[in-house]
Amino acid sequence: MSVKIRLSRSGKTHHASYRIVAQDTKTKRDGTFLEILGFYNPGQKGENTFQVNNEKVNSWIKKGAKPTESVTKLLAKNNGKPS
Repeated sequence: MSVKIRLSRSGKTHHASYRIVAQDTKTKRDGTFLEILGFYNPGQKGENTFQVNNEKVNSWIKKGAKPTESVTKLLAKNNGKPS
């Protein structure tokens, strides 16, 4: 099974928020996931717009999970690149 770290959309219509999840590549974007790693709220202002558990992200990467391009950009922009 190949795993990706990607964004899963949640929230209301026109007010999207996203979960950062570890998910099998064959499942749908909003389908079942293996673990929630954090969240991203692009429409919200203030400090609480992005949060991620770096320990969990790094453990999934060590297990072979690959982050998508959008997740990689978010991690680099907000926390530095994962090891």
